[in-house]
Amino acid sequence: MIRNYFKIAFRNLSRHKGHSFINIAGLSVGMAVAMLIGLWIYDELSFDKYHQHYNRIAQVMQTRNFSGNVRTDQAIPLPLETELRKSYGSDFKHIVLSSWTWGHILAIGDKKIMQPGSFMQAGAPDMLSLHMQKGTRNGLNDPSGILLAASVAKSLFGDADPVNQVIRLDNTLNAKVTGVFEDLPANTTFKKVAFIASWDLYASNNDWVKNAGDQWENNSFQLFVQLADQADIASVSAKIKDSKLKHLDKEGTKTKPALFLQPMSRWHLYQEFKNGVNTGGRIEYVWLFGIIGVFVLLLACINFMNLSTARSEKRAKEVGIRKAIGSMKWQLIGQFFSESLLVVGFSFVTAILLVSLMLPFFNDVAAKNIQLPLSLPAFWLMGLAVALVTVLLAGSYPAFYLSSFQPVKVLKGTFRVGRLGSIPRKVLVVVQFSVSVVLIVGTLVVFRQVQHARNRPTGYDRAGLISVAVLTAETHTHFNAMKQELLQSGAVLDMSESTSPLTTVNNNSSGLEWKGKDPTVMDDFAVIGVDPGFSHTVGWQFVAGRNFNAQSLADSFTLILNESAVKYMGLKNPVGEIIHWGRDYTIIGVVKDMIMQSPYEPVKQTVFAFLDGMSEVVNIRINPAKSTREALAAIEPVFKKYAPGAPVDYKFIDEEYGHKFADEERIGKLAGFFAVLAIFISCLGLFGMASFMAEQRTKEIGVRKVLGASVFNLWRLLSKEFVVLVSISLAIAIPLSWYLMYNWLQSYQYRTSVAWWIFVAAGVGAMVITLLTVSFQAIKAALANPVRSLRSE
Repeated sequence: MIRNYFKIAFRNLSRHKGHSFINIAGLSVGMAVAMLIGLWIYDELSFDKYHQHYNRIAQVMQTRNFSGNVRTDQAIPLPLETELRKSYGSDFKHIVLSSWTWGHILAIGDKKIMQPGSFMQAGAPDMLSLHMQKGTRNGLNDPSGILLAASVAKSLFGDADPVNQVIRLDNTLNAKVTGVFEDLPANTTFKKVAFIASWDLYASNNDWVKNAGDQWENNSFQLFVQLADQADIASVSAKIKDSKLKHLDKEGTKTKPALFLQPMSRWHLYQEFKNGVNTGGRIEYVWLFGIIGVFVLLLACINFMNLSTARSEKRAKEVGIRKAIGSMKWQLIGQFFSESLLVVGFSFVTAILLVSLMLPFFNDVAAKNIQLPLSLPAFWLMGLAVALVTVLLAGSYPAFYLSSFQPVKVLKGTFRVGRLGSIPRKVLVVVQFSVSVVLIVGTLVVFRQVQHARNRPTGYDRAGLISVAVLTAETHTHFNAMKQELLQSGAVLDMSESTSPLTTVNNNSSGLEWKGKDPTVMDDFAVIGVDPGFSHTVGWQFVAGRNFNAQSLADSFTLILNESAVKYMGLKNPVGEIIHWGRDYTIIGVVKDMIMQSPYEPVKQTVFAFLDGMSEVVNIRINPAKSTREALAAIEPVFKKYAPGAPVDYKFIDEEYGHKFADEERIGKLAGFFAVLAIFISCLGLFGMASFMAEQRTKEIGVRKVLGASVFNLWRLLSKEFVVLVSISLAIAIPLSWYLMYNWLQSYQYRTSVAWWIFVAAGVGAMVITLLTVSFQAIKAALANPVRSLRSE
């Protein structure tokens, strides 16, 4: 019997090829979108699960109160590690100090490569459950040990065994390779770590690290822990809360530092903190795209339901005859479900092919490296579950609706669907376009917010600016000679040094005192050391005062503030004012705010100090008269001449600034991608409905043409119903989308508004798409020869 169901179902699909194509195409796209979103969500939810002890690993973080604003930081003081071992050692299986991850020079002989890496204590490899290919996880017990990622080992040593080989690190340290680990995957927090070197190697060669052993105010390190098997993360977090506070003097306690453990399971999806509270993060996008996936699949199911029930009069006689000869209702339901199952089966196979084709583009937009896991049984089980849900969603209503027809009415010819019979279909069309319009509005608002932030004045000229990381002392030592040579080459207009790149702030400080400051308040300033050439290189815009003077020794004890710092301090005439910061400094200038951190947040109060030591970045203004290629061709040899041991790691400031918008742009592109597919599915449904309506009203159209109706009148007749339905959709979607996007924008301090023209554009777009979709069938029907349609009577 089941075989017979599928045979009849296949014949029905073959007989109505256009109807079948629309159903299969719509469901295929809907299921493909659901699969793509499912794979994206799986990748997000599986973040960091590569590490075997995922549920027991945490990072020690702290909150501090600055002028009533609670800030959450990953940076902690060095002596905290000793304190945790001494006072709470039984609660932890591993306590691991770590440096930050940044680029380092790895060299073997004449071969030099630049790779990001970290210095960690010996327990790190076991805590992170590194998959060792050579050597052991105990390799960092060697004070000079270094573990290399497999790809880095391959680059340095080729096919030779790297274990026990000595490499040169940053042209200053000798490190012995004690192991090679499998490259970490893209969906882990430590994905950029290409090597892990011994913490002892780091501490023994950096005096500032040695000196930080008893500095509770020096927050320059990271601390990771793995809890003991019997420990509870919440109770341990509560235990260590005041471990820093009790070691601070009266001045230090003003910030009320409180430590806590942030579980690895929340690092990726719950990374946002506001005023000391973990408010969420990427988990919001997981929910967002999950909902979009459900709705897009629902749109495809709506198409199937609409087209199946729209053909009810054509299937009525079949149902009547089947019931008259003894078919039970459940048998008819089985028949119609078998048709749904066959359509969904074809759609599922097509969806797999579509996902395979779309994945490269999707990965590029989503910045992922997702693969279609065809070899995993879990994927097929999940896929079949989605297919089954689709069968139930798409097939239930048509099956129960069609099987409910009364055979007496059908066979007498008195059966009519009636006007009320089309109401469910109309409701479903309204739902379809409501979802589509919400997606259109959402996409437009996201891109408008990104553009709003992009157009925000940055306070300096980004065009033609590059930064080169200072990797060795030679770059700083020979800076003046390099600058002179590059200026003479004509490739460079100016060049300067600083302790932070232009697109981030590496250092913050408190303890500044000035006239009128509230002594009970602890402040927090961004601090950047710059040389006198910084002003001309970046294009500082002075509001008051002057720049640093390289010829004046007195300027070593002067400061330049940004506008936000002046406002924060409440200084009316800042130039000439004294700031006490360990000693007295004189304010000599005020510059316009520069956006160096998030373009969506207010500019932080910043102090620019005279650079009197090692810099971290060289800033270069390229001569616009030269092409970028020519300029770089002139710059690289000069850097290699004076710092031969360091690769020239340059970055374009414009590109680095653009990365600040990457997440929002990515979300906007994904939303736009899904919006286009949702509209495509909706249009397929409209096309099918319009085609069927035109077919149903063929004779009516013929009579109207004979009586003198014009093509325009007939087009208006057939299009009017769909225009009304889309208008209702707009009435629902516009207030809903406004509410959703208004609330989304509230998460940004620097934000755009939800402009009225967005709704007009979405509404007009939806209406135009509707008319274009419907008009093809309407005009085709209106132009048909009425003799053919009337002759059949």
